[in-house]
Amino acid sequence: MADKIFEYAPAPESRAVVSIRPEYGLFIDGEFTEPTDARITTVNPADEEELATVSVADEADVDRAITAARRAFETVWGPMAPAERGKYLFRISRIIQERARELAVLESLDNGKPIKETRDVDIPLVAAHFFYYAGWADKLAHAGLGPSPRPLGVAAQVIPWNFPLLMLAWKIAPALAAGNTVVLKPAETTPLTALLFAEICQEAELPPGVVNILTGAGGTGRALVAHPGSDKVAFTGSTEVGREIARAVAGTDKRVTLELGGKGANIVYDDAAIDQAVEGIVTGIFFNQGHVCCAGSRLLVQESVAEEVLERLKARVSRLRLGDPLDKNTDIGAINSAAQLARVRELAQVGEEEGNERWSPACELPDRGFWFAPTVFTGVTQANRVAREEIFGPVLSVLTFRTPEEAVEKANNTPYGLSAGVWTEKGSRMLWTANRLRAGVVWSNTFNKFDPASPFGGYKESGYGREGGRHGLEAYLNG
Repeated sequence: MADKIFEYAPAPESRAVVSIRPEYGLFIDGEFTEPTDARITTVNPADEEELATVSVADEADVDRAITAARRAFETVWGPMAPAERGKYLFRISRIIQERARELAVLESLDNGKPIKETRDVDIPLVAAHFFYYAGWADKLAHAGLGPSPRPLGVAAQVIPWNFPLLMLAWKIAPALAAGNTVVLKPAETTPLTALLFAEICQEAELPPGVVNILTGAGGTGRALVAHPGSDKVAFTGSTEVGREIARAVAGTDKRVTLELGGKGANIVYDDAAIDQAVEGIVTGIFFNQGHVCCAGSRLLVQESVAEEVLERLKARVSRLRLGDPLDKNTDIGAINSAAQLARVRELAQVGEEEGNERWSPACELPDRGFWFAPTVFTGVTQANRVAREEIFGPVLSVLTFRTPEEAVEKANNTPYGLSAGVWTEKGSRMLWTANRLRAGVVWSNTFNKFDPASPFGGYKESGYGREGGRHGLEAYLNG
C-alpha cells in the first residue's frame, strides 16, 4: 500500500444555492435603484465567466446616498435607543449565519478564493463581528472613550477586493454600533456580496438610509471621499490610494482611518517547532493566494535551521492543491483579476532578473482564468524588490539571519509596519522580539489569526487607526 497514491476525488460545492441577478442597481435609502447606463461587469476569476453587471455611481448618486444617510442619522438611527440599535445588529448577524452557505459560495465565485476559506474563515468572522459589536451598542459609555461618547454622523467607507464581505463587516459593524450611518463602496471587481448584504439589511428591516451601498470604480470612491457631507472616512487598500485619500481630506474636519499595505516579516528561530512553523509560513503567505495585507511575505530564518526549514517548506508547498475555488479540496484559488495577475507576474520576473532563485512546485494551471503557482524566492537580499515591495500574491521571499538583533533589524527594514510573526519555544525570546518589532500586530507561534475582540492596524506606510475590538469603536465616536 505504501507505493500507491490515492488521488482526491472532486468535491465541488453546488452553485445552486446562489441566485445572481444579471444586473444590479445601487442601494440607496433602503431600496435598489434601476441600473444606470454606466456599468461594470464582474467576472469569475477562476474561468473569466461573466457573473453580472453593476452600476457605476456618479457624483449625483453619491450625493443622494450621503443625503439619505444624513437623514437617517438625524431622524432615526442617531436618536434610537442604543439597545434597539444592538437588536438590529444581532438580527443581521443571525441572518448572515442562516445564509452562510450562500454567502460563502458567492464570495468564492466573485473573488476566486477557495470555498473552504470563505466557508470556514470569512463568513463566520463576518457574523462574529456583527454579533460582537451588537453587544457594544448599549455599553459605549464603558468603552473607555469618555463618559458620554457620541456618534460622528455619516461614515464614508471604501473597502478592497481581497476580503470583500469581511472588510464590509469590519467597517459597518462598529459604525452602526456607535450610532453612525454609512455609505460604503465595495471594490469594482468584487461587489456581489456587498449587494447581497444590502438584501440582508432589507430582510433585517434596517431603517432606510442607515446603510447605503454604491458600486463603481476609482471615480466613485474619490467622489465619496471628497463629498463634504460625510464626517468620517474609512479606507482599506493600497498605500498609494491611502496617500491620495489623506491629501483629499487634509484641512477638513473629517476623521480618517487608513489600513494600507504591508510586507510582514515571519521570523523563525532555531529552537522553533519546525513543522508547526512550516504550517504557519504556508498560512502566512499562501492563504487567500497571498491577497492579504498582513501576509508573512518575508520569511526570516535563522541560518542554522534554514536548510531544514526550506526543505520541509518545499515539501509542504508541493502538496498544496491549486484549482477550482468551489472544490472543497482546493488550497489555492485564482488571482482576483487580470490586472493583479500582471502585477504578480511582473514582480516575480523582476526577482529572477535580480538574481534570486525562483522555485515553484510542479503545478498544472487551468487554461482559463487568472492563475499563478505558489512561488518561493531564495538568495534574497534586503535590496531586492521582492523583499521590499508588496506583491499581494502567492510569492514568498526567504532571507536568513544569525542573531536575534539581526532578525529584528531586517524585519524592521521596511517602510511598512502592519504585521509580523515570531516562532520560538522560549517565551522570553518571543517577548524580547515582539517588543522590538515595529509592527501593529505580532503573532506568536501562529499567523493570520483574527478575532472581533482584538484590534488590528499598523503604522508608518501601513496606515493609522485600529479596527476590531474596543479600539475599533474609537474611530466612530466623539469622546
